[in-house]
Amino acid sequence: MKRFLLILSLVVLIGCKSKTAVITPEEAIPAKAEILKLPFSEVSEAQKNKAYELGKRVLITCNTSKFKPFNESEATPTVIKNTTLEKLTKICTRYRQYYGTFKDIELVEIYKNYADNSTIFRYKALYTKKVANKELRLFMNEEGKVSAIKSMDWADTFQLK
Repeated sequence: MKRFLLILSLVVLIGCKSKTAVITPEEAIPAKAEILKLPFSEVSEAQKNKAYELGKRVLITCNTSKFKPFNESEATPTVIKNTTLEKLTKICTRYRQYYGTFKDIELVEIYKNYADNSTIFRYKALYTKKVANKELRLFMNEEGKVSAIKSMDWADTFQLK
């Protein structure tokens, strides 16, 4: 009887052993994340300079009250239509009151969005008042045109909102 129980418990133990999973080559390679942080070296200097100039052009409007509109080689039609002196003046009035005079933007991070093949330039906006912690995000499509501009409060970690 003891032998029977011993053999039965061994059979049950062997029967409960989990099966090894078979992994196909497609499953072995993890799917590419939709948004990945890029090292600065992977983005051309020309593209970084273009993003900097276009981003700074928007925020310098707060100091000068003059805005040179984007053209078709710099931005998408939607951005051209939505980035007007009137809209920028409304935003700038509030920004100057709270943050002071705009000084410059500092490139902090670059991300690649593989879902729409855009590049996201994340800048920290520098103002004269120390309480100013603003962020400027410049989205550039695969053609190198600005497809979106977003200003928000600065957060140390990147979150696509």
